[in-house]
Amino acid sequence: MSKPTYSFTTPIYYVNAAPHLGTAYTTVAADAVARYQRMNGHDVAFVTGLDEHGQKVAETAEKHGMTPQEWCDSMVPAFMDAWKMLDIAFTDFVRTSSDRQTRTVQTFWNDLYEKGYLYKGAYEGWYCVHEETYYAESDLETDDAGAFICPDCKRPVRRMSSGEENWFFKLSEFQDRLLEFYEAHPDFIRPETRRNEVVAFVKGGLQDLSISRSTFDWGIPLTFDEGHVCYVWADALLAYLTGIGYADPDRPGEFDARWPMQYHFVGKDITRFHCVIWPAMLMAAGLPVTHTVFGHGFLMVGGEKMSKSKGNGIRPADLVSVYGSDAYRYYFLSDVRFGADGNVSVERMTQVYNADLANTWGNLCSRVFNMVGKYFDGTVPQVPSGFTHVENPLRDIADGLYETFDSCMADVNFTDACAAVQELASRVNLYVEQSAPWNLAKSEETAGELAFVLYNALEACRILALYFAPFMPRTSAEVFRRLGLGDIAAVDDIEAATAWGQLPAGNEVEKGDPLFPRLKVEDIQL
Repeated sequence: MSKPTYSFTTPIYYVNAAPHLGTAYTTVAADAVARYQRMNGHDVAFVTGLDEHGQKVAETAEKHGMTPQEWCDSMVPAFMDAWKMLDIAFTDFVRTSSDRQTRTVQTFWNDLYEKGYLYKGAYEGWYCVHEETYYAESDLETDDAGAFICPDCKRPVRRMSSGEENWFFKLSEFQDRLLEFYEAHPDFIRPETRRNEVVAFVKGGLQDLSISRSTFDWGIPLTFDEGHVCYVWADALLAYLTGIGYADPDRPGEFDARWPMQYHFVGKDITRFHCVIWPAMLMAAGLPVTHTVFGHGFLMVGGEKMSKSKGNGIRPADLVSVYGSDAYRYYFLSDVRFGADGNVSVERMTQVYNADLANTWGNLCSRVFNMVGKYFDGTVPQVPSGFTHVENPLRDIADGLYETFDSCMADVNFTDACAAVQELASRVNLYVEQSAPWNLAKSEETAGELAFVLYNALEACRILALYFAPFMPRTSAEVFRRLGLGDIAAVDDIEAATAWGQLPAGNEVEKGDPLFPRLKVEDIQL
């Protein structure tokens, strides 16, 4: 690969649940990184997909009168439609029921079997059906009545005691290695609150992990023991490898070029699987583990985590129908700090939409494009040579923006990245007000200054479109089109592309309709 690689994943989403604000949040964040790093010159792999195996999936399929495969197939369009609606440009969508995932899982676990990291035994302990996970009693929490509940989903757990023999992964052997790894790689788990939780959990002691089941058959068969299928998490985590060509003869060299990845983006409720089980599996396989797991927060409605049972769930399509996909993406990335819980409300979303998009970015494009149409017959003006050394505050800000923006995006700090771009947008609006092109247009003596001011404003709009593109791809593409420029998606060196002065004089400028018409909260019906 000639370009440097940049690879990362979302979770492999559970097939029984249609896409919701939480899954969309993770996926939009990943897409913003993918789009930016492509513009930044990287060969990007963005892996997402569906977790389709397990007893719950088989039971749900039966309730719908379908085979498990038919049920999973029926759910795929819901995800594909949602990601198309939100302009998600993934590079691989891994279904765990696929043949290539079977190859990955069987290759991986057969390798660990041969290396002696697996043994057969029976399990007895506390089991959460919802999380499909066993817990040590010391890990459990209690409800108000004193009954044990799952530490992750807070549902009741069951005491499971069975003669069923499963295959176990020697997770307990990796306790010290994991703690040493966390110490040596403090950025492996982010943010710091997630890291502290995981370190405390591992210090409390690890139990070996059951990685197979023999009481049902909806799963990937283990090659070394007929009748056993791979357990859900021991299957789903390996989809990350499938998505970049692990054990795939049709993609030679890709896995070696892309592993380890830069990021796994996950919700904070599944950080334990990704920060304890996953790195231990990789260590056992002899694979490097120098990437970062970023456990972002929950989206809250009215101060509570979204839940169907509480009736506070909002579908992504409901919001997109009102605000559009770009404003949807922008709100969740700019206003909800990645890593912390975020409270979602129509009132706040409308406030951000009007302030940042309608009044600032959209209004800037409208007023500048309209003035170019009025004063220069809709073409980019040629700046007279005498203005070469005139003070230009917009250029000063634009010239320093790449360093700030790139640092924020590398740190997946979307909020501050958006704020840095909005600072330039606000300064352009102020520049237009202070320069007053409508007054400059009244005299031939100030015609050169008028051309200078409007060229600067147009050039700033071009640069703003480039920086906004990872968050609002449709709007940025439209601004480029109205400026008579090429395909913004073809940009692969954003630092060079945002250097000042590249907007060609003479390009036709189209006024167009408002990019973000103002909205009133009272008019919004969801």
